[in-house]
Parts: sequence; C-alpha cells; structure tokens
Amino acid sequence: MRIEVLGVGFDNLTMDEAVDRGMALLRSDGPHYVVTPNPEIVEVCREHPEAARAVNGADLVLADGVGVVMGARMLGTPLKEKVPGIEFAARLMEKMAEEGLSLYLLGAKPGVAEAAGAKLAAKYPGLKIAGTHDGYFQEDGPIVEAIRRSGADAAFICLGAPKQELWMLRNAAATGARLLCGLGGSLDVFAGTVKRAPKFWSDHGLEWFYRLCKEPRRIGRMMKLPLFLVHIRQEKKRNGK
Repeated sequence: MRIEVLGVGFDNLTMDEAVDRGMALLRSDGPHYVVTPNPEIVEVCREHPEAARAVNGADLVLADGVGVVMGARMLGTPLKEKVPGIEFAARLMEKMAEEGLSLYLLGAKPGVAEAAGAKLAAKYPGLKIAGTHDGYFQEDGPIVEAIRRSGADAAFICLGAPKQELWMLRNAAATGARLLCGLGGSLDVFAGTVKRAPKFWSDHGLEWFYRLCKEPRRIGRMMKLPLFLVHIRQEKKRNGK
C-alpha cells in the first residue's frame, strides 16, 4: 500500500527495504522502472496529468528528500524515512556488482555519462558498464536500440523530471532492460563534475539550500518548495487533520 502525498503514491520503505525491492525487480522479468520524486516533482505532477501517470505507474516510487517525508507526516500518513535516489542507486550498484550485472547510463552533457561509467566501474568492481549516451538526442528510437543491443540488465535514465519518467513509461519495455531508474542529475555527481551537499547539510534536510547556494539559477525551481508546503497545509485542512 502506498502513502499518497498530493496525488503521488509513495512506497513506504526504508533504504534497505527499497534496495531489496529494487534487486527483486532486477532479478525478475521486466520491464520495471523506479522513480524518485521530490516536492518539486510532486508539484509538476499536480500540473501535468501525464507526468502524474508516469510517476504513479512506476514499480517503485521513493521519497527523495525530507520535504516529502515532512509533507506525509503533516498529512498524518508518515513515511518511514527519506530514500534519496542517488543513495538508492549507489546501494543498488553495490548489489549489482556482487552479481556481475550490467548497467547502461543515459543523460547529462556529452562526456559526462562516459566519465561516470569509468568511475563507477572502478568503484564497484564486478559492475559492468554496458554503454553510455548523453542526454542530448532528438529521437528515442536510436537510444532505445542502443540500450537493447547492449544487453544491459539495468539503465539509469538521467534526463530530469518529468522527461525521464515519461521516457521510461514510453520505452521501458523496448529497451530490454529489466530495471530502469530515473535519477535526475546523478550522473554529474557520479562523474565528479558536481559535488553533493556535505553530510551535515543532508542529515538536517538542507541539501536543497546547499544546492541553491552553489547554483543560484535554481531559484525558480526551488520556489516550488514553499508552494508544496502551502498545498500540504491546504490538503490537511480539507482532510480535517
């Protein structure tokens, strides 16, 4: 049973449970796909029904960030904990490496996915990088075919929301991969071109503020955070909670 937060249903899992569920999906016949919505994506889903359909249609919907956890708690339907997508991906790759599974990386600027692949292969011995491609393409067909031909067991689709969720909804089956994960800007972090917030910031739910300080141009996107809380309060009032 999922916990609904403003129309998006989140799987109520700890990180360990989420990784176990992800591996179970990876070991079974696909296709399956995972999404990791934060408050910004929840707001996008409120405005775009097709995005909401893609997110809610995922096999695994993880609460990426403290904002979603806070919102669920305010609505009286608490989630166990936040499950950041990039941390979920790291834990998943550890397990994949143990089983010698393969991974395709799609997204980011030219050269970033390739650099990320090299670093990930070194960090997780046993993990096979089946192929990479940047996020600058016009047609899905050649990319889908490249993933299929690579024989990848899993694919990280890092195109930003809601593009990546819609892409997975359309193309998951045709890629031949058993598990696809939408992971936003994670390839930049894996490649080392962008640094994650220090542990103190993430532990205290301030990773979003750290990113804003580093990238002030994100202010427009970050404005969805207070809007999310306004909508949570409105929903709480309607429900009498």
